[in-house]
Amino acid sequence: MEEVSAAIGTDRVGVRLSPFGQYGGIRDSDPHSLFTFVIEELSQRGIAYLHLIEAKGSEMGWTDELHENAVNNLALFRGVFSGPFISAAAYTPESAVAAIENNHADAIAFGRLFIANPDLVTRIKGSHPLNGYDRSTFYGGGEHGYTDYKSLAEVA
Repeated sequence: MEEVSAAIGTDRVGVRLSPFGQYGGIRDSDPHSLFTFVIEELSQRGIAYLHLIEAKGSEMGWTDELHENAVNNLALFRGVFSGPFISAAAYTPESAVAAIENNHADAIAFGRLFIANPDLVTRIKGSHPLNGYDRSTFYGGGEHGYTDYKSLAEVA
């Protein structure tokens, strides 16, 4: 962290964490204490932003199952970090708006929806339907499933 900050400036460093993630079977016995400490340290260093993966989609690399009753990372750690928060994990346009309006995040990151919708911003702004994504094409292979989804203009 210090080496990267020294090389490019702390104001250009962002960190992405998944405090309650269990991807690949990785778990911590006390994630709240561990990540509170880590996030406090990051805050003291004045990094550009903190990007947290919500626990509701902690195994999103393998499944579309959502854990709706999972702890809200941003609500839990918002008071620990003084900079901007970005959140990700299975947001819909509607739930993204709610997270911003409730001050749980300063920005929302979309991954799968952006892959499947090359014009995602236009679609959200215009309340257009979103393309579904094909999970079987994730994490390997060629361009199929990454660069061949149709934009609104191509569908029209």
